[in-house]
Amino acid sequence: MNKPLVIFGTGEIAQLAHYYFTQDSRQVAGFAVDRAFQKSDEFCGLPVVAFEEIEQRFPAATHDLFVALAYAGLNELRKQKYLAGLALGYRLASYVSPRATVLNGGQIGDNCFILEDNTIQPFARIGNNVTLWSGNHIGHHSTIRDHCFISSHVVVSGGVDIGEACFIGVNATLRDHIQVGERCIVGAGALLLSDAPPEGVYIGSATERSRVPSTRLRKI
Repeated sequence: MNKPLVIFGTGEIAQLAHYYFTQDSRQVAGFAVDRAFQKSDEFCGLPVVAFEEIEQRFPAATHDLFVALAYAGLNELRKQKYLAGLALGYRLASYVSPRATVLNGGQIGDNCFILEDNTIQPFARIGNNVTLWSGNHIGHHSTIRDHCFISSHVVVSGGVDIGEACFIGVNATLRDHIQVGERCIVGAGALLLSDAPPEGVYIGSATERSRVPSTRLRKI
């Protein structure tokens, strides 16, 4: 039986994590943030405690932890808090939506946040502390390593290896059997057709505004 859950964070992602976990019948006991950033004693109707005091209020022996942070600093803050939770002895819970299609035999690490309409094909592997926002395709035999953030409607073709702490933007496409080095940023709508060395930045072209204003268009 799952232990009650403590969520690290009090931002939008923490609110979403509370929604998803409770919708799927997981008890959330409260929230935690670093003392320097604690603005309230309550969030989503539950208590908020300083992370420095989490062991006294929500001991690891009786509670699990979920770190609900985004991709700031190339996922570094989420990684730090994930490692801090492990060091305190917490089990880091994952959320996998029942509306996701998961065909990889459960090869999903801890502190993962996998939302609805993701398709994870056979033999794909998802590391620890990975976020898959809604609507992605993770192709067969692909690997997403620890601390990555994959936005919505990303296509990861078969046999792709994505290194640690990468960010992949909305509607990006990665062709099959390429390697993406650690700490890469692949922007919204970008197309990767070959290997990407570590710490690369790949930005798709933005659509330019037409010279004709919308009020002069005859047809849409």
